[in-house]
Amino acid sequence: MVDQAVRYIVFDVESVADGQLVSRLRYPNQSLAPKEAVARYRAELIEKYESDFIPYTFQLPISLAVGKLTDDYRLLDVVVLDEPQFRPHVITEHFWRGWHKYRCPTMVSFNGRGFDIPLLELAAFRYGLQLPGWFALGAKSYDQPRSRYNVKMHIDLCELLTNFGATRFKGGLNLAANLLGKPGKIEVQGDMVQDMFDDGRLAEINDYCRCDVLDTYFVFLRSRVLVGELSLESEQTIIAETKEWLERNAESIEAYRIYLEGWGDWEKPRTHSS
Repeated sequence: MVDQAVRYIVFDVESVADGQLVSRLRYPNQSLAPKEAVARYRAELIEKYESDFIPYTFQLPISLAVGKLTDDYRLLDVVVLDEPQFRPHVITEHFWRGWHKYRCPTMVSFNGRGFDIPLLELAAFRYGLQLPGWFALGAKSYDQPRSRYNVKMHIDLCELLTNFGATRFKGGLNLAANLLGKPGKIEVQGDMVQDMFDDGRLAEINDYCRCDVLDTYFVFLRSRVLVGELSLESEQTIIAETKEWLERNAESIEAYRIYLEGWGDWEKPRTHSS
C-alpha cells in the first residue's frame, strides 16, 4: 500500500513569530530582545483588534504535517517534516521538494490559500528556493497551480464551503470536523502555539498539527461526497479503515492516541414514518 502513488497531500502548518524581524522592523533602535518584541507586538494587536495573532509576514513555519492519499482517497501515511529538529528552512524546502517529487499532487487544506501557502511561499522567498513548477509562468493564468480557482492543484476546503469567500465560515476547521463527529480542537488552539514554542513544547505542537491534518482529511472525504466524487457508503468504509490504521499506530504516535480519545462517528439522520 505504501508504494501506491500519492494523488493528494493534506497538509497543515503551525508557525511562530520571527522575534528578530519583529524587533528590527516594528521597534527599530529600541534594542528589544526577540521575545520582548513579540510580546509587545501581541499586546498591541490585542488592544487594537482583540486578537494577538501576528501576521504571517512576520512568521516562520515550525511544524508541518502532511497526509499522503491515494487517488481513491485512502490515507497512506501522515508525516511531520524535519522531525525532530523542526528547522524552518528545512521544513520549507522539504515541503516544496516533496510536492515536486510526488509529481505535483493536489494539495488539500483548510484555509491554506489564506495562510499556509502564503507563509510557505514567503519562506521560500526568504530562503532562496526556486519553485518554477508552482508558479508555472509559461502556463495560462487559470492553469497555474497557485491560481485561486485551480482546484486540480489545490483544494482549499474553506473556500469550497464559502464559495470562494462569498461568505465567512464561522467556527473554522473545528466546526467542520465536529459536524462529522470528529474531535476538532482538543486541548490546543492555534493562538496557543507561540507560547508553547517559547516553552519548548515542540512535541505537543506537532501532535496538534497531526490532529489538524486528520480533521482536514475527514472534512475532505465529506467534501468529496458533497461534490459527487465519492459515495457516502464508500466514505464510511474509508473512515472505518482509517480508524483501524490509527489504532494500529497509536502506540508509537501520541497524536493518534489523543485523536482516538476524542473520536466520534457521524450519525446518519433517521427517517421517521408518519
